[in-house]
Amino acid sequence: MTHAAVVLAAGGSTRLGRPKQLLTRDGESLVHRAVRLAAATHPARLLVITGAHAQDIAKALQVIAVDHRLELVSNPDWPQGLSTSLAATANALHGSDAPALILACDQPALQAHHLRALLDGAARTASGCAATRHGLHRLGVPAVVGARVLQGARQLRGDTGFGGRLSAMSDVWTLDAPELALDLDTPADVSAAMARGWLDESIER
Repeated sequence: MTHAAVVLAAGGSTRLGRPKQLLTRDGESLVHRAVRLAAATHPARLLVITGAHAQDIAKALQVIAVDHRLELVSNPDWPQGLSTSLAATANALHGSDAPALILACDQPALQAHHLRALLDGAARTASGCAATRHGLHRLGVPAVVGARVLQGARQLRGDTGFGGRLSAMSDVWTLDAPELALDLDTPADVSAAMARGWLDESIER
């Protein structure tokens, strides 16, 4: 299945107090790791949405950009929330009828098999959508979003993502991966990820 891959990396990490994109696992920054895993799915286009800490993130991706046609898409409206990064994604992919694999870089347990399962699952649905189950009735990233659903991102506001829209649809393939429920919003989340071996130890705890 032809698809685009999009790594959302624009957030300011305000609750954490430092850029979560640049935390490391096995010596590799999380943004670099997310892009590497996305690239391994062989997307037709590979995008990274940047905002806060854009220069540091671009520097962290210099090596991988040599091997892949990496597109850095600037989102100057990132302080207004996640919806602006999704709108930037929709604008960058406007005119494409291919689904988009969308992932964040703050799920340190993410592995290649999660992304492959989502792509395979989406290919079996009429909607072209697949998402990760977060709780009993909530879906979220990583997710594969069909082109029609993606273009609806312009209607989202604030920190709203695709979760509500995907959760309301009847033909979304779902991935059960409880390990992906841990994302990195607070210092406590970072400590929990370190305890599981999903992040390198840091002196800034």
